[in-house]
Amino acid sequence: MDKVVNLLKDKDFTIPKLLLKNYKKLNISESELIILIFLINSYEYNPKEIASIMDIKLPLLLEMISQLESKGILKIELKNINGINTEVCNLDNLYEKLSLLVIKKEEAKDNKSIYDVFETELGRTLSPIEYELVGEWLNDNTEEILKLALREATYNGVSNFRYIDRIIHEWKKKGIKTRDDVIKNNEEFRKNKAERKQELFDYDWLNE
Repeated sequence: MDKVVNLLKDKDFTIPKLLLKNYKKLNISESELIILIFLINSYEYNPKEIASIMDIKLPLLLEMISQLESKGILKIELKNINGINTEVCNLDNLYEKLSLLVIKKEEAKDNKSIYDVFETELGRTLSPIEYELVGEWLNDNTEEILKLALREATYNGVSNFRYIDRIIHEWKKKGIKTRDDVIKNNEEFRKNKAERKQELFDYDWLNE
């Protein structure tokens, strides 16, 4: 790991944060990670130079590159450059795998049940009665509205279900059914509040 730390201190290298956070999920070792960092920052495929900088023997480096290739992380290809067949390193597979990890993470977040969302936001396990209440809310409201009501409550520093129920009830009376409806309602509330404040400020109570 020390070699990785030293690379991080080297300002000449670009190291994708996504790769650093996810290399273990791709079954990439720390030594292989260092090799990838070199390859990402190299304009040409130069195993001898990488082996020299890493202070390892060339056969060992080539073996690790071969392992990365067998893992589907990269491809060593022959490319005609200025009429000369040259070995180049194609890292498209690496970027595709990292992209898939991001997509899967977002999908997992989207597929989180409404009950999980409540427990995460409130920082505790829901009671059986609270589970039942969320189920009742779902009979007449979308999950989006419940999430927005929960967010509204936590934003106002209130996390009890009675307050959330009041928000949902008020929104239902006003015909609020979507995120845009909630945004519009909040904007109108702030506008009316500002107008009332201005009226109070302008009121000449001394000459009443």
